Amino acid sequence: MPAVLTRLATTLVAACLLLASYVVGTPQRAAAAEPGYLMTHFIGEGATGQQIYFSHSADGLHWSDLNGGGTALRSTVGTRGVRDPSLVRSPSGDRYWIIATDLCIGCGQSWGDAQTDGSRNLVVWESTDLVTWSQPRLLDVAGAIPDGRNAWAPEAIWNPETNDYVLYWATNATLNGVLKHRIYYARTTDFRTITTPRLYIDRPGTQGIIDTQVLAVPSGTGGYRYVRASGDGQITLEGSNSILGTWTNLGNLSGIGLTGSQVEGPMWMKFRDRAEWALYLDQYATGRGYLPVLTTGPASPDGYRLPAAGSYQMGGTKKRHGSILNLTAAEESRVQARWPATAVNRLQSYNYQDRYVRHVDFDVRVDPNVSPAEDAQFRLRAGLAGSGTVSFESVNFPGWFLRHAGSDLGLAHDDGTAAFAESATFRRVAGLADAQWSSFQSYDDPAQYLRHYAFRLRLDPITTATGRADATFRVTG
Repeated sequence: MPAVLTRLATTLVAACLLLASYVVGTPQRAAAAEPGYLMTHFIGEGATGQQIYFSHSADGLHWSDLNGGGTALRSTVGTRGVRDPSLVRSPSGDRYWIIATDLCIGCGQSWGDAQTDGSRNLVVWESTDLVTWSQPRLLDVAGAIPDGRNAWAPEAIWNPETNDYVLYWATNATLNGVLKHRIYYARTTDFRTITTPRLYIDRPGTQGIIDTQVLAVPSGTGGYRYVRASGDGQITLEGSNSILGTWTNLGNLSGIGLTGSQVEGPMWMKFRDRAEWALYLDQYATGRGYLPVLTTGPASPDGYRLPAAGSYQMGGTKKRHGSILNLTAAEESRVQARWPATAVNRLQSYNYQDRYVRHVDFDVRVDPNVSPAEDAQFRLRAGLAGSGTVSFESVNFPGWFLRHAGSDLGLAHDDGTAAFAESATFRRVAGLADAQWSSFQSYDDPAQYLRHYAFRLRLDPITTATGRADATFRVTG
């Protein structure tokens, strides 16, 4: 072979070896090359912390708060607070539900009251696209349980054997003379009506159980079709080949130093790019939120391992008991467009500069020293009715917007109609009293502007210097 061909062949072989080593040594998916994950959770106590929050991760380990860390959905029913949300997708992917505990600790109810005389309802939201959600509704699940005193930590999983969902939750009730939390279940197809609740998990003696989540695993993974993790004094793992069949105790996570006195709220996640799972556990005893425990075999307690230092990041808010959904590309696009990390703004009055636009009992006015501060915080979203316009979405009542009914301004929930969109949309123009500030012209009645009168917000035609000052605002942080 001529020398030049020899050198060429040697070069080609080296290049192939280099390419082969690159392919073998490089992960098959970059961090954001495929759709990521959506976590539904609450963040703490109080009326604001006990609501629905969303977070996103590209790799399942590093999380960013959606909606600027603000509330995504707010309960206006029952106790007006929610904990332990579970996000459920239908098998066909055309419908979603969020089911949550109807509980608001520190909002007029203590832990003792919640255990012995709490809400027997769950709170349910429904959606067809993962971003436009129904108003919350109550679903009575524990009212038919003898001596049932509450309904906590709901979960649901599709059961292919019965073609419906197994909805399960914890209820504190007396059975065989023992009062404690047990897991009950019912079947449903729509989260509106359920079958008669039945006992699902009961630990021996006085040992209660509150948190449990069932994971469907691929056939041949550890010998079980389903694995569940439960908080029952330990983090107990069990396996079964039928959701409503017999479950086998597999062990617990005490071998890696995690017990039910330290962690709760088990939350499963399957990494989409490899045969590995994360079992997220809420470090409630130390107040540190979620910790991912990793495994390649969910049914093998000995195979779980703690994450390496610095290998995960949970974002700005504390993540509490929730659930994780592996997103499709379309779902991810919709979610990130609907709940971006948008800035939080206030509207400062031009002629009373210690006062800001705020809502109170769904009325809107300008006040000083607003408390809670979130009542005066809004997100300036792209106008609901037209391009180049804005709409004002409440931070602590997401989905609720400033809108006019006649000349009166109020805070109202978006009902999806064109009429609502038009009445909640404004054109931002140069301030009528000072061009460095802003004024807001009604979209559906351009002759009128947003202004305050006797400190209440309304729409008016502006014809005087006082009116121009009343209709001028600064958009500020």
